[in-house]
Amino acid sequence: MPRVTDDHLAARRRQILDGARRCFAEYGYDKATVRRLEQTIGLSRGAIFHHFKDKDTLFFELAHEDAERMADVASREGLVQVMRDMLAAPEQFDWLATRLEIARKLRNDPVFNRGWADRSAELATATAERLRQQEQAGRLRSDVPSAVLQMYLDLVLDGLVARLASGDDPEKLSAVLDLVEASVRQS
Repeated sequence: MPRVTDDHLAARRRQILDGARRCFAEYGYDKATVRRLEQTIGLSRGAIFHHFKDKDTLFFELAHEDAERMADVASREGLVQVMRDMLAAPEQFDWLATRLEIARKLRNDPVFNRGWADRSAELATATAERLRQQEQAGRLRSDVPSAVLQMYLDLVLDGLVARLASGDDPEKLSAVLDLVEASVRQS
């Protein structure tokens, strides 16, 4: 039997992740069944779960990829820029609408909660560091603790995801982000 190359394995893994992203975006977390994952990805469950232990692992890998990408932007340009990127290319983030659906799972499933927290810590860390830098540079308002500002920005991010998922006008959402950005700046 011929040996499978690392490039082939990486391409197969990418195929699975891209298909899973589409499936989660279309059906949500709970309704993205193994059968639907197979159909959307175009591979058997054996091929999918050869690369990923289970559906949660697959979902968490997507969360980790996005968290890394968003953390990179947040560390350089701030969390508001991450949200602006979402408005500019919503198709890259449409699967995040599952955040609303998984809120229940985060409350009721401690194992899932730990897995999600582990994969989303990078964005929180990058945001906290960016806020610290902005505070030191005198660009951040000083009458509100940075931990509160970070929670505020996290809430705005969740709201933005919900609004994008429900089809709100990106131009209006962009104006809201202008307001959010002004509200955290030193006046």
